[in-house]
Amino acid sequence: MSWCFALAGLALATVLIGWFGAANVAEAVFSAGWSGFGLLLGWQVLLFGLLAAAWMALMPSGLAPYRAFAWSRMVRDAVGNCLPFSQMAGVAAGTRALAMQGVRWPMAAAGGIVDATSEFVAQIAFVVVGLVALLRHAPGSGLVAPLGVSLLGAAVLAGGIVWLQQGTFSVFERLARRIAAPWFADASAYVQAVQAELARLYESRIRLGLGVSLHLLGWTVGGIGTWIALQLLGAQVGLNDALAIEALTHLALSAAVLVPSGAGVQEAAYASLGAIFGVPAEIS
Repeated sequence: MSWCFALAGLALATVLIGWFGAANVAEAVFSAGWSGFGLLLGWQVLLFGLLAAAWMALMPSGLAPYRAFAWSRMVRDAVGNCLPFSQMAGVAAGTRALAMQGVRWPMAAAGGIVDATSEFVAQIAFVVVGLVALLRHAPGSGLVAPLGVSLLGAAVLAGGIVWLQQGTFSVFERLARRIAAPWFADASAYVQAVQAELARLYESRIRLGLGVSLHLLGWTVGGIGTWIALQLLGAQVGLNDALAIEALTHLALSAAVLVPSGAGVQEAAYASLGAIFGVPAEIS
């Protein structure tokens, strides 16, 4: 099924490129040059470092060196960008990567789950800023209503996720069992250990607040990366508008969890939102 969604997304992306003119799109891409591409790569490395710090901040001190979190975060994002249901697949892969570097499995799993949740909460705050910018720039846009409903749904979902993680019947026990089954004979005992570590992590409000704050900074840094890319491609767009485009694009991608890497959905979202903020379609 995931292959079907991937092919459908790829087809949509291909249609969009053809619709806006493949030659125009290629010209815009190559206008950034190798130096611009290198700048974006460096910016992504900076973002990975920040996301690793956010994950590390949530965890008890002394569990693993910073480089372990940085590597595990890259593994998590690599898997998450290639598979459907990226949050679960990425968390599972990141958990395994962190556990292989000396962190106990229950703590690695609990930390991965809480970090993904804190990132989701920070994303909601980031999207609120983007939606406000859209309302100020184009209050009559037909995208306002569906994006607002999606944001409300995401906020309710985030609250439910946090509540379930702290309960004895947490649905995230299924994720823990899936992670544990290949390596542990007694998966039930492992799941109980994960639940205990989840409770331990949620007791530290300071660490949680720091993790969410760093993730919010990470979303902002990602938005600045989009602004840099748009500048390299020749788009005359302000930083606030670029942040809004990035925030609302990720809201659309969150609703397309079945599509690996958000293929097609990402291009359609950038094109639709970019048009509102004056970005030419081929650049979007």
